Amino acid sequence: VSVSIPALVADGMASGKGASRGPSMWDNMRLRFIVCFLGVFVCYFYYGILQETITRGDYGHGDQKEKFRFARTLVFIQCIINALFARILIQFFEGPKPDFTRSWLYGLCSLSYVGAMVSSNSALQYVNYPTQVLGKSCKPIPVMILGVTILRKRYPMAKYLCVLLIVSGVALFLYKPNKSSAMADDHVFGFGEILLLVSLTLDGLTGVAQDHMRSRFQTSANHMMLNINLWSTVLLGLAVLWTGEVWEFLSFTERYPSILYNILLFGLTSALGQTFIFMTVVYFGPLTCSIVTTTRKFFTILGSVLLFGNQMSDMQWFGTILVFLGLGLDAKFGKGPKKTVH
Repeated sequence: VSVSIPALVADGMASGKGASRGPSMWDNMRLRFIVCFLGVFVCYFYYGILQETITRGDYGHGDQKEKFRFARTLVFIQCIINALFARILIQFFEGPKPDFTRSWLYGLCSLSYVGAMVSSNSALQYVNYPTQVLGKSCKPIPVMILGVTILRKRYPMAKYLCVLLIVSGVALFLYKPNKSSAMADDHVFGFGEILLLVSLTLDGLTGVAQDHMRSRFQTSANHMMLNINLWSTVLLGLAVLWTGEVWEFLSFTERYPSILYNILLFGLTSALGQTFIFMTVVYFGPLTCSIVTTTRKFFTILGSVLLFGNQMSDMQWFGTILVFLGLGLDAKFGKGPKKTVH
């Protein structure tokens, strides 16, 4: 999911500030927070379950079992649903607000956005879901590195300490001291981990591009979401047609039509989850949103372990706790005094 959280603060929600037609239940901030928290938690928890079900499930019976191998088509459908959702948000919350961002910038940003999402979904064919979630939680690392090297940013010392905690946690999670144990894989850093690294790097490039669009053109989050997903839909549409993947996907859905229901829900939970993130940032700020999303990621890993039997060693649990401790401290103390850094 690729919505840059800090951008949402600047956008505002006109309907949230304007109409004061007397008190209502929605004016209760506690109720509003519960709705936003449950919205983010439920949507992305179910999103994670659907993602693992689609990409790691077995289809067929006996010797005829197949795996889902259509990561580009899956992201293609997700981008279409995201673009439709963004169009609805613009229509109802922003109105005819002009967008001065250059189209070619959206095109360039969509390249890294698409690459990150396809790499992330493809990684699930090689690593379990907790590894994928933990890997994607390390997004502050490439964002910080690219921010320092490309945008010449300066970060507070607390930011570096938080990133050190995250790196240490990931190292403990990936370290497998006993190769012969049942929990150890036959590799320490394989193709799945490489795909996650590629996805993280591209996430960092996407963040740099979005930061440039916000600072140069004051691009709103909804226009960014709409145009990046439109460009991504075009790019992925051409890719799946050129490679013939779309025809293989359609043949796959003919054999297993029930997967279409899961894919549709997958796209809807992704887009609806972004809407609740939007509401959380507007009403409660980026810090609260970061804490909410970090909390739901931890419980997503816990849910994956309980529902899909993805076993984790004590060292991996300790590494996971370090990563989320680093993310939580980064949300609280890792921001500069003048400018949000993420």
